[in-house]
Amino acid sequence: MPHTASDTTARRNFHVPLPDDLYRVLQAEAAHSQKAANALAREAIAQWLEARHQARIDDAIQAYVAAVAGTTDDLDPDLEAAGLELGL
Repeated sequence: MPHTASDTTARRNFHVPLPDDLYRVLQAEAAHSQKAANALAREAIAQWLEARHQARIDDAIQAYVAAVAGTTDDLDPDLEAAGLELGL
């Protein structure tokens, strides 16, 4: 799981050259939010990595759903019958 900017774990430096326009936007946001630009960058990276992790989970679920579609793993006939009896 990605670390967040608030973690107190050991830190490693990672040099990320930015295009001038992105650098200026980052600096402006840092000034506006009264946070350090590197803290904003850490937060953005952590959020992006978490989104990628969640996307992989979503992809795995979709693959599983596609693989079991129409099988008893997809629909339990006894459970379906019970639901129909109850009008669900």
